[in-house]
Amino acid sequence: MNALTMLSPQQTAELLPYDALCDAIAAASIDYMAGRIVSPERQVLPLQHGGVLLSMPATGADIGMHKLVNVCPDNGNKNLPTIHGVVSVYDGESGRPLLLLDGPTVTAHRTAAVSLLAMRTLAGQPVARIAIIGCGRQAAAHLDAIAALYPGCRVDIHGRNAEEAALFAAAHRHLPLVCVPASGEVAEDVTVVITLTTSLQPVYHQAARPERLLIGVGAFRPDMAEYAPLPIHGSQIFIDDPIGARHEAGDLIQAGIDWENVASLADAVNGVIDPARPKLFKSVGTAAWDLAAARCALNSLR
Repeated sequence: MNALTMLSPQQTAELLPYDALCDAIAAASIDYMAGRIVSPERQVLPLQHGGVLLSMPATGADIGMHKLVNVCPDNGNKNLPTIHGVVSVYDGESGRPLLLLDGPTVTAHRTAAVSLLAMRTLAGQPVARIAIIGCGRQAAAHLDAIAALYPGCRVDIHGRNAEEAALFAAAHRHLPLVCVPASGEVAEDVTVVITLTTSLQPVYHQAARPERLLIGVGAFRPDMAEYAPLPIHGSQIFIDDPIGARHEAGDLIQAGIDWENVASLADAVNGVIDPARPKLFKSVGTAAWDLAAARCALNSLR
């Protein structure tokens, strides 16, 4: 394989197996909190018709990585994907280009892997039943990740309505999962809830409970919210990027949490956990996880 050829989404996915990707992100979380990975806040530049270009670089001792992603809302009218992008990977010593990965595939895979890493470190009991709230691309990526690491698991699918949930569940029945459309409150025996929406209003209101891990992925702007204040204030809060979350994690911002008391993904990986308390993990993303994905891809090629 020519390392400088732009890899397709399928080729990129093949280099990012979820078990290895979770391990890479776990190691990167410790590097990131220790200052061994530099990942500045993303830059946002305007494109035509309300589109934006997002620039997200990160460097470590071994490699440099730059993700450029273009989000163009008008593309649906042109029969084009809303998101295009590329992840370029460079040698940390010489700056030599090493690899070009498909940007949206890297984002989908590393975001799902962060959630699965949170499950691996924070779920206090074996995971047999999961509830997913949301039926978009990230929900699909999470189902792929769950199928890879928790085959046979039951997954309740909650959508905006019963028809959406049924269609989404049916579209993923090829996976080694039991996908079941659901509605109303999350069932009592669900041990992990993953929210993957762009909602401006909370979609989960149930009280926090020690036997249920809550994972929030969707609310990435201050005006968005997936979890209501009740479960937030009843939980020990872990965040993948505590610095970025102060500006992006809408549900936590709106709930008025004490940011001094939040823990990081690195804390979870290191076992700094109170097992008696309910837990909520919030994912906002950082280029450090894209760098971890680049490391994983390079290791797959070796």
